[in-house]
Amino acid sequence: MSDNEDVQPASRHLSIATASDGQAYVLASDIVTLLRAIADSCRNLADEPECDLRSAAGAIDYEADNIDCMAIERTR
Repeated sequence: MSDNEDVQPASRHLSIATASDGQAYVLASDIVTLLRAIADSCRNLADEPECDLRSAAGAIDYEADNIDCMAIERTR
């Protein structure tokens, strides 16, 4: 992937539901899929000499920010 390509978060496919208490919830199976995607990304980063744990942390933060935004949007 080149630096010019848009990177889409794996979490964009999550289904977020709003419960009667107003909280946003995600299916456990979706979380498992997301964690497997993050693990796969970490394995890919491990093969890149210029990448380190900061790169993996950045990818995880990116996913967390996306989920947070989706939850806020869903519960408005």
